[in-house]
Amino acid sequence: MNLKQRWYLRHQLFNQSIPVSLSPWLFDASSLTARLVADCDENFSVQVISQQWRKLDSEEAAAMSLNDARSALVRQVLLCCGDTPLVYARTVIPAITVQGAQRRYANMGSRPLGAMLFADRTMHREAVQVAMLPANHEAHKYAKTDEPVWGRRSVFRVAGKPILVSEYFLPALLKKK
Repeated sequence: MNLKQRWYLRHQLFNQSIPVSLSPWLFDASSLTARLVADCDENFSVQVISQQWRKLDSEEAAAMSLNDARSALVRQVLLCCGDTPLVYARTVIPAITVQGAQRRYANMGSRPLGAMLFADRTMHREAVQVAMLPANHEAHKYAKTDEPVWGRRSVFRVAGKPILVSEYFLPALLKKK
C-alpha cells in the first residue's frame, strides 16, 4: 500500500482546513461503530473487502512502535448504512497481537472491530492522528467523488499489544441525514 499522506496530531493542524462538519467525527474518542449503529439503526453493516496476512508496512510498524514485527493481518472493510459506504477502514493487527486471548481479533468476520475493542477491558487508545488523503489512496475508490477524504488513525493496545485502526470518512457520511 502506497501511503503518502502526512499524519498530524490535533495540535499540529493549525494550517489544515478540515471541514467543520467533519471535526466531530475525526476527534470523537468514543466508538465510531456505536455512533454509526445509532445513526443507521438496523441498516448498519460491515462489508469485508479483504482480510489477509501481509508483510508489515514500515510506516505502520513505526506508528505502533514495533521494530521487529514482520507480518500482520490486514483487514479492510466498509462501514455502511444500507447500501451506502460511509467509512473505509483499514486495520493492521501484528502477528504478536493475535496470540492467546487476543486471537479473537483474527476471526472477526463481518463483526465490527469497534464493538470488540470498546468491550475489551484491557483496551487503551493512544492519540488520534488525522490526515487528508492523496488522490491515489485506496479509500478514494469508495468515495465516488473528487472531494477530499480525511482519515484518522489510532493505535489501540489490547493487553498491551498493538492494533492500528485507520478510518477514512467518505463524503457520503457528511451528506447523510
